Amino acid sequence: MIIAVDGPAASGKGTIARALSRHFGLPHLDTGLLYRAVAQRVMAEGLDPTREADVVAVCDFEDRLLEDPALRTDEAGKLASVVSAHPLVRAALLQRQRRFAQQPGGAVLDGRDIGTVIAPDAEVKLFVKATPMIRAQRRHSELRAHGSKVSLDKVLGDIRARDDRDARRTEAPMRQAADAALLDTSFLSIDAAVQRAIGLAEARMRIRSEQQ
Repeated sequence: MIIAVDGPAASGKGTIARALSRHFGLPHLDTGLLYRAVAQRVMAEGLDPTREADVVAVCDFEDRLLEDPALRTDEAGKLASVVSAHPLVRAALLQRQRRFAQQPGGAVLDGRDIGTVIAPDAEVKLFVKATPMIRAQRRHSELRAHGSKVSLDKVLGDIRARDDRDARRTEAPMRQAADAALLDTSFLSIDAAVQRAIGLAEARMRIRSEQQ
């Protein structure tokens, strides 16, 4: 069973994907970390993130890099959105994601193109969203908790700019798959959003089972 969870930054898709992973006993991959790892290597080696060839050169990294806490920083997230727009970078990481999805027993993957590109035949697809302001408030609270003094307006501007890049890129733009269930977390608590996601996943699984 493959569960694909897509959506924009700070929508809650990562929290939901991890909860689905625990609930169904499946391995989980935050595919955004792959692009953050590439971004981290670009920064570490002083490369130009706008030069596709430079970025492709650092796409072959070891899995242990995904455990680096630095990948969770806001800086890495912003740069990940830039490097992920390169078609050859996405191509370089495509098979890595598909191998994870197709492992025996299945998996849960979250990102922006899981249900449309990485695992278009996933048994369960969710598209998680929330309003830009709600997402900005969530991210702003996270950043403030870590000592950042960035303004809410700045965070909101970054969220909107990232949404625009993700939706407009020519290769695998972020969009809801035609057969994905929509989950709006704008006014849901974490527990309520998780329970809604589990309910949607189980409903999709029942439908698939009845069709077989």
